[in-house]
Amino acid sequence: MKRRQVLQGLALAGASAGLSTALAACGGSRSGSDGRRQLNVWTLDLAPKFNDYLQDVIQGWEQQNPGVRVRWTDVPWASVERKLLAAVFARTAPDLVNLNPPFAANLASKGGLLDLTPVLPEGAAERYLPRIWQAGRQGGDQFAIPWYLTARITMANRGLLEQAGYAAPPARWQDVPAYAEAVRRRTGRYALFTTVVPDDSAELLESMVQMGVRLLDDRQRAAFDTAAGRSAFAFWSDLYRRGLLPREVVSQGYRRAIELYQSGDLAQVSTGPDFLRNLQTNAPGVAARTAPYPPLTGADGAANVAVMNLVVPKQSAMAAEAVSFGLFLTDAANQYRFAEQARVLPSATGALERLQASLRDPGPLDPPQRLVENARLLSATTLESAQVLVPAIPGIKRLQSIIYTQLQRAMLGQLDSDVALSRARQEWDRYAAARWP
Repeated sequence: MKRRQVLQGLALAGASAGLSTALAACGGSRSGSDGRRQLNVWTLDLAPKFNDYLQDVIQGWEQQNPGVRVRWTDVPWASVERKLLAAVFARTAPDLVNLNPPFAANLASKGGLLDLTPVLPEGAAERYLPRIWQAGRQGGDQFAIPWYLTARITMANRGLLEQAGYAAPPARWQDVPAYAEAVRRRTGRYALFTTVVPDDSAELLESMVQMGVRLLDDRQRAAFDTAAGRSAFAFWSDLYRRGLLPREVVSQGYRRAIELYQSGDLAQVSTGPDFLRNLQTNAPGVAARTAPYPPLTGADGAANVAVMNLVVPKQSAMAAEAVSFGLFLTDAANQYRFAEQARVLPSATGALERLQASLRDPGPLDPPQRLVENARLLSATTLESAQVLVPAIPGIKRLQSIIYTQLQRAMLGQLDSDVALSRARQEWDRYAAARWP
C-alpha cells in the first residue's frame, strides 16, 4: 500500500514563536454527553475502508477503560497539516494523532509533542522492532509510537535480465553501473529509474546513505561533503551523462518509473509487493515476466523502511489514556489484523512473526496470487535489515531539494559533480545556521 508524499515544508517555521506557545498550551479534558471523558484520536486516510476495523479496536479498548469514550476522526492527507495547526491554535488539538515522521519531527522540534518516556509502561519498547522504535526519538525524547510500515523491494523483468546476461538484478549499488551498461547495450532499454525531482521520492537520498554518506552532523550542519559524498554525486551524474538513466529522471517523478516498467522499457523498479497486483491488471504480459528480488543496498546490507507513527500533542490533558490507546492499537494482535487488511507491514515484533508465518504457508493459490504473496514475504523479511535511512529531522525536505537541485546541475553538465556537492553544502549550511544558530 503506497502512501503519497505529503506535508512538505511546514508553515510551522514561519510562525515559530506564536506556534510554540500554542503548541505547549494545555487543553482541557473533554466529556461526552454520557459523562465519560472523551479521548480524541486522529488517523490519516483510513475511512471508510477500515471503519469496521477501527471501530472494533475502539470498542475493545473502551471495554477495558469504561470511563473513557474514544472519538475517532479520520483526516485526509491533503488537509491534515491545516486542520492540525488550526486545532492547535484553537486549543482543541487531538490527544493522539497518526502522522508521518517529517511532520511529527517538525512538531517535536517546536516543543509541540509530548515526550512519552514518563508515560510509557516498563518494557513498552521491547514490543517493537528496535530500529523502528529508535526512529521515533529526537533529542533523547521518545515522541512517537510506531504503527505500520512499508518496505520497498525490487521488481525485475526477467526477460530483460536474461537479454542483458543477468540471472538476477544486482544487490549492491556498486554493481549497478556495469549492470546498467549491459542492459542499455544489449536490450536498448534502461536498467532503472531514480528520480531527481526535488519534491518527489527520497529514494536517491536514501541511496546516498546506503553508499556511506552521513547527511548531517549533530549540529544539523552538512556532513555530506566528504569522499563518500563526492563518490555518490559522481555515481549518479556519471550514470546520467553516459546515457544509462532515462533523460526524464531530472524532470519527472516516481510515477514515470512505473509507466516505463509497465511498458517494458525498464528492467527493474523499486516498489511495494502489491504493485504486482496492479501490474497483472494493467500489463499482464510484463507481469508474466516479473519476479520479486531483494532491494538494492549498500555494503552493510541496510534497506530502507517507511514508518507511520502515533504521537501525543503536548496540549493533551489525557496523555496516559492516549498512550494506552496507542499501545493497544499497535499491539501484536491488532497490528497483525491491520497488516492483513491494509497489506502493510507491522512494527510489533509479534505481529511481524505471525505475518511471516502466514505468508510462508498461505494455502492454495493460483500462480499470480502466489507471486504476490511471495513478494509480501520478501518485503516482510526485508525488515530484519531495514532502518529509516533518512532521519525525520525538521527541514529534511529542504535538504532533499537542495541536494537534488545541485545534483541535477551536475547531471546536466552545468557543474562538475564535486562543485555541485560543495554548493549544496553551502546552501544547506546557510539555511541551518538561520534555523539552528
